[in-house]
Amino acid sequence: MEKRHMFGKFLLAASTVLSLGSAPAMAAPKVMKYAHFQPAREDQPMHAAALKFKACMEQATSGSVTVQIFPAGQLGSATNALEGLKFGTVEMVVSHDGGISSVYRPFDVFAIPYLFPDHATAYKVLDGKFGKDFADEMLKQTGIRLLAYADNGIRHFTNSKHPIKTPADLKGLKIRVQPAPVFLTMIEALGGSASAIDWGELPAALSQGTVDGQENSVTNIMAGSLYQSQKYATLDGHVYSLHAYLVSDTFYQSLTDTEKKAIDDCVIPARDIHRDMTRAQDLSAQKVLTGVGMEVYVPTAAEIEQFRSAAQPTVVSQLKKSAGEKWVDGLLQAVKEAKGQ
Repeated sequence: MEKRHMFGKFLLAASTVLSLGSAPAMAAPKVMKYAHFQPAREDQPMHAAALKFKACMEQATSGSVTVQIFPAGQLGSATNALEGLKFGTVEMVVSHDGGISSVYRPFDVFAIPYLFPDHATAYKVLDGKFGKDFADEMLKQTGIRLLAYADNGIRHFTNSKHPIKTPADLKGLKIRVQPAPVFLTMIEALGGSASAIDWGELPAALSQGTVDGQENSVTNIMAGSLYQSQKYATLDGHVYSLHAYLVSDTFYQSLTDTEKKAIDDCVIPARDIHRDMTRAQDLSAQKVLTGVGMEVYVPTAAEIEQFRSAAQPTVVSQLKKSAGEKWVDGLLQAVKEAKGQ
């Protein structure tokens, strides 16, 4: 009896070991490499939003998806990061408009100068039917899923030579622009000499005098410390610049329904933080830039109309060829409807 009892214990122990050995291992978390292009500081809209997205995503998926944030262009230029989205080496990118247009040219349509009169009008258009239709077409053409639009700030001119009050003051100035043809066209239409320089190279180009000035939002002027080599700022608000939250559709389709919903849901509070922080800086641009020693000029309505008349028709004409009449006319109509015209 004792031998049979011992043998029974042996069989029980052996079956327990075999059972444990054959138990399925817990699945490793899915990793989202999340790239953006501002410093890794919580006072920077892109990074504050990235931290919010990471916390929300990991909580909503109970850790089945982890988010690794790569700030300040650590994964390369915007063009490189966006190519990574297309080929599946990067899962998520928050990029500026110039970078996006390098992989999807119609995004240039948002660079029509003097388009949106205020933030509220822009949000109505971007969050409405036009913004959704545009994102749907981008997905079809590129395999990149545009989840949300956020602010890159209202763009203004700065330079190291003299105040810019009218288009005539741009004549003879070398102005850095994003690597996008539409910005080159705008500067040339206003009488300046445009030079396309990547964001990462901009501070050096300004300090070394490669270019005299640039055009950017107050958020980016501060993030890049551009005020250190730029004495004059003109708050003309020529372009309502955008960031967009972009995800590889290949990665998105590999997720469970719960994980997909988490991405769709978590991008909204991240976008709102991004918008709120950037908008606050836009609305206090004169105070912020004066505070770091810049001489700030605010054009009159009549002067703004001079800029609009010089730049908008030429840019619209070019965009109808490069971005397509459908998107140009559709955006202009969406703006009119949002303004109640």
